[in-house]
Amino acid sequence: MSDHMMDFDALYQGQSVAVGDVELDVIPWRLDGPQPLVVELADAGEFTGSVLESGCGLGDNALFLAERGLEITAFDAAPTAVAQARAKAAERGLKVDFAIADATTLDGIDGRFNSALDSAMMHCLTDEQRRDYLAALHAVTNPGAVLHILCFPEQTEALFPMPGHTDAASLRRDLGQHWRIDRMQMRGYATAFTAEQWAAAMPPEAAALLSTDSAVDAQGHVQLPIWQIRAIRA
Repeated sequence: MSDHMMDFDALYQGQSVAVGDVELDVIPWRLDGPQPLVVELADAGEFTGSVLESGCGLGDNALFLAERGLEITAFDAAPTAVAQARAKAAERGLKVDFAIADATTLDGIDGRFNSALDSAMMHCLTDEQRRDYLAALHAVTNPGAVLHILCFPEQTEALFPMPGHTDAASLRRDLGQHWRIDRMQMRGYATAFTAEQWAAAMPPEAAALLSTDSAVDAQGHVQLPIWQIRAIRA
């Protein structure tokens, strides 16, 4: 797997960032609202009690859950993203505990959480980092806590290089040390790209991915294949 990852803080600062063969000048996951799969989970009552969000980025998922009346702590490693998320919360009068933290240790993350959300963060970790991260999540959650993960599969590697293995066997192996998977399926993850923007920004091999494993949703967002995982704290 490639060890070339994007400079997330630079991207949040508005700079163009190279990711593999792609030059990004937009934040691919910025929807200025929650990820539709997160809305689907919330509508199904999948988040209860205190909630921890990993890799919260600009905070749109966390703010959405706070609007639903949930107690939210959300962290990211990019200081620029956390600063913007805090500003959004203040502007909207919402209470979210946004923090800067290392996912592999969760140092500074206080509380015992009943639910956890990872919306497209875990695939940014190496296999070793992922195991540390899943152990750290186990340490800060309550018995029976529910973990929801959205994680890009290996077929997206040509577009967004990932440092770890995200095939089903590797994910089941690492999650199984601390979590019991009760649902794992392939879904569609909404991006900030329209079909036209996608075609202009991506290399030729991206066209095949879009036509076979992705779609454009009702809002015009290109969707990428993503693992949707539900797991219970062991």
